[in-house]
Amino acid sequence: MAEKSLLDDPTKEPAIVRFVKDERAEVQKVEWPSRKDTRNLTIVVLALTAVMSAVLGSLDLVLTFLYSTFQSLIRG
Repeated sequence: MAEKSLLDDPTKEPAIVRFVKDERAEVQKVEWPSRKDTRNLTIVVLALTAVMSAVLGSLDLVLTFLYSTFQSLIRG
């Protein structure tokens, strides 16, 4: 039995057209944050990034110091 093609049923939309229509409908359902919310969340992300950078940088310095101290003790 032969498969049906789009030419057999002119009322059927191609898959890409259906996909684009569905995506457009989904994007319209999204509740976008306000400008104020976006700004506040951006500040939170930047602050947390700065704090985590400081914490990880400090941890790196401490571990580097401990490693070099341990190495000098072993070498004598």
